[in-house]
Amino acid sequence: MHTYLEFEKPIAELEGKVQELKLLAQEDPTAGISDDVSKLEAKAAQLLKDMYANLDTWQKTQVARHPNRPHFLDYANALIEDFTPLAGDRNFGEDEAIVGGLGRFRGRSVVIMGHEKGNDVETRMKHNFGMAQPEGYRKAVRLMEMADRFSMPVISLIDTAGAFPGREGEERGQAEAIARSIDTCLNIQVPFVSLVIGEGGSGGALAIATASRVLMLEHSIYTVASPEASASILWRNSDKAKDAAAAMKVTAQSLLELGVIDRILPEPVGGAHRERAQMMSDAGDAIEHELRDLSGLDGASLRRQRQEKFMAMGRGDLS
Repeated sequence: MHTYLEFEKPIAELEGKVQELKLLAQEDPTAGISDDVSKLEAKAAQLLKDMYANLDTWQKTQVARHPNRPHFLDYANALIEDFTPLAGDRNFGEDEAIVGGLGRFRGRSVVIMGHEKGNDVETRMKHNFGMAQPEGYRKAVRLMEMADRFSMPVISLIDTAGAFPGREGEERGQAEAIARSIDTCLNIQVPFVSLVIGEGGSGGALAIATASRVLMLEHSIYTVASPEASASILWRNSDKAKDAAAAMKVTAQSLLELGVIDRILPEPVGGAHRERAQMMSDAGDAIEHELRDLSGLDGASLRRQRQEKFMAMGRGDLS
């Protein structure tokens, strides 16, 4: 069953009517309502196309968080052969908000990692809604160092509201773990491609997204803090999240214009959740293209270019 967002109510009504008419046609094939069904389907499809061509920032934020969007494990299962997850940070324990391991991506051995939010109550609890503890980022460091040691490209898929903000995470060194993960991203000497598939929230996202190429899905977001957190800081009122989202320029389109990301991947009409298989295939094509483009560079050049890319952002020199 399709889950509709608040702003999609007009589409929900039209598509609901289409389903009702189809059921009537099945019950009474002589009703002669096939033309009405076709007209309503065409109207609903056009409305969906028009609506998604003109989404505002807050609507894009809602789409980025849609529960039916493909998550990390969906992409890994669709794109990676012989995916073998690796667990633990060899220091404290396992964190299941970040999943990563080894596999083969279109003929080449890779390390792939990313945030997993889960698809139902049980798996969301298991993966802590994609909000990693320090051991998740230390696991990411372990995986990236392994990739560097064995000359395997790294792919990361970003989908988190942010790192876990609880006391236990701070007690185990959350800030240090994120900083060390970013440092490792900058220093490995292998091709590294990152794709924001939903939310890219704060240092929790940046920790595994400081890549040679940073891509975003068309309706994903990438931000220094969640709109709700920013609204609470700026206006002492989380209800102003919509205003905060617009002010922070969190959309892929704004970030491409600012030079923060390298490429936007178009989503199917209605968002990635409507055509999941197509979206995952298109994402695979884009990642393959970027890896092929990076494969001609030696390790020192990859490292230098990645460091210069992010140092330029720090200086505000994105021209």
